[in-house]
Amino acid sequence: MEVSQMVTQEMWERDSMLLQLPHFTKELAKRCQENPGKNIETIFDLVEMEDDERRQLLQMSDLQLLDIAKFCNRFPNIDLSYEVIDGENVRAGEYVALQVTLERDLEGRTEVGPVDAPRHPKAKEEGWWLVVGDTKSNQLLVIKKVSLQRKAKVKLEFNAPAEAARKTYTLYFMCDSYLGCEQEYNFTVDVKEAAGPHEDSGRE
Repeated sequence: MEVSQMVTQEMWERDSMLLQLPHFTKELAKRCQENPGKNIETIFDLVEMEDDERRQLLQMSDLQLLDIAKFCNRFPNIDLSYEVIDGENVRAGEYVALQVTLERDLEGRTEVGPVDAPRHPKAKEEGWWLVVGDTKSNQLLVIKKVSLQRKAKVKLEFNAPAEAARKTYTLYFMCDSYLGCEQEYNFTVDVKEAAGPHEDSGRE
């Protein structure tokens, strides 16, 4: 995923995320990161600044600032919420079901449009992925590509462990086109003993 981001934006992972912005140089990115009062390291940090402060920091023309604003308005701003479905009744050897809700702020636009990547040789559509992993055992449990315009609901299912345990998993939400908009959440599931041959698991 990181490789796709770097290819799309023609950047290295070690580079400042701000270099995705038009008219940005490494020197300007460094100045932003060293900004007194608050380090500006991400697109969201820049967006949250007061207009006058941002203008003073960037020292750009009105046209250049307009290009920056256009990019920031297109940069993915997505709210993610999730819920373990029937999480109180997960039993060993069954499955864990996770309901993920995604909602995107389109900043007044009606559609997402292609990725803002002027250095990429051709137009590219965003690709989004939901992933659940167990970082303790270094296991990938489920991965699913998501089509996202304004809203989406996605159900992820993966196998519960074979024995009862309190398990912590990590949910990742990643884009293949932009750096700095991925999200990561930890959640815990109390997996109960497997149901006996004549016992109802309690799940619908």
